[in-house]
Amino acid sequence: MNRAATHPFFTIKRIQRIYGTSFSHGNKVTLLWKDPQVFHEIFDALRQAEKLICLQFYIFRNDETGTELAGILKEKAAEGCKVYMLYDHFGSFGTPFKFWKKLRQSGVEIGASRPFKWLSPFHYVHRDHRKLIIIDGVKAFTGGLNIANEYRGYHRFKKKKAWRDTGIFLEGPVVHSLFETFRKSWLVWKRFPLAFEKEGSPVPHGIPVLPIFASSARGRRRMRKLLYYSINHAEKSIFLTTAYFTPSRRLLHILAEAVRRGVAVRLLLPGKSDILAAHYAGRAFYTRMLREGIEIYNYNGEILHAKTAVFDGIWSIIGSANLDFQSLRRNDEGNVGIISREFGLQMESLFSEDISRSDKITLENWQQRPFFEKLKERFFVLFRRRL
Repeated sequence: MNRAATHPFFTIKRIQRIYGTSFSHGNKVTLLWKDPQVFHEIFDALRQAEKLICLQFYIFRNDETGTELAGILKEKAAEGCKVYMLYDHFGSFGTPFKFWKKLRQSGVEIGASRPFKWLSPFHYVHRDHRKLIIIDGVKAFTGGLNIANEYRGYHRFKKKKAWRDTGIFLEGPVVHSLFETFRKSWLVWKRFPLAFEKEGSPVPHGIPVLPIFASSARGRRRMRKLLYYSINHAEKSIFLTTAYFTPSRRLLHILAEAVRRGVAVRLLLPGKSDILAAHYAGRAFYTRMLREGIEIYNYNGEILHAKTAVFDGIWSIIGSANLDFQSLRRNDEGNVGIISREFGLQMESLFSEDISRSDKITLENWQQRPFFEKLKERFFVLFRRRL
C-alpha cells in the first residue's frame, strides 16, 4: 500500500531524529470520518474483542451513545474479557457516579485521569484529552471524537448530523506502542500494572506510523517541535484542520514564512463552535493571517471537531491535539503521524471535500464584519491562554 516515500525532509530518519521516537513499520491504517460509519466500526470491533479492551477518553457521557458502549463493555467483561477504562475527570464531570459504579460492578476496571486535588487546585487546568481504544493488542483506534451523542449524530427528538470528526483504525506493531502509552497512564492513575503480551504482526506492504502521545511538559515540547519542523520544511502545501485555534506568535510567524516560500497554506476552521469564547478568540487572528496570504475556510453545517494535518501530501498527522494553548501547552494529547503517499492522497481528498462544504474567508469581506463581532474577538482573545 505504501510506495517509497521520497521527500527531502519528510523521511523516517529525519522525523525520528526530530521527535526522538521510532516509527513502527508494517501497519494497516483505515481512515474513519463518515457518520454513522465511525461508531458502527468502533462498536463492531469491540464486540469482536476476545481478551482485552482498553479505552481512554476525554468525554464519556451517560447518554444513548455512552450507555450503548457501556452495555458492550459489560457484556465483554461477563465473557471474561479484561476491560480497562480511563476517563478525564474534568471532561466527564457531568457523568454520574452511579454510571461508573454499575460498570465497576460488572467487572470493568475504571480510573479517572487528572482528578481535582484540593492541595493543587491549579493543576486541574491540565486535562487528559486523549482518545484511544486498544483491542486484544492487535487493533487500535484514535482520533478526535469522544463518547457522546453529538459525535455520533444520535438525537432522540431531533434529527441532526454528527459533528464532523476524523478517526483512524490501526493494525500492526504500532498497536503495541499505543498499548504501552495506555499502560503508563493506567499505572499513574490506578497505581497497579497491566500486562498483555500479544503484539500485532507486521502487515505486508504496511505503512510506517509514529505514535505522537504527550503526557508531560517534555512530551508537549517534542510535539510542538515536530509541528514546527513540519511547517518549516513543507515545500508545496500545508493543510491544517482544527476545532479550536488560538495560535502562538511563533506559530503565526512560521505559517506566514511558509507562504513567503511559496507554500500553499490552508486552514480549515469551524463556522460555528460549541465553545464560543474559544471561537471568537481564534477569529481575532484572521485579519493578520489573511494579510499574510494564509487561506482560511469556515466549515458549514455541523460543528467541525477534527484535528488533522497534511504536509506536501506525504506526511500526515491525525489525533486529539488542537492548535491552541490548551492542547500544545497543557493537555495530555494523542496523535499518530503517517508517512505515505497513498494515505496522504486520502487525507488531501478528504480536506478538499471539506473545503467544498466551507466558505472561504476573504480579507475584504472579513473587514466588513459587524463591529459587535470585532468587539467579542478583542474581548475573548485576552483569555486565549485560559480556553
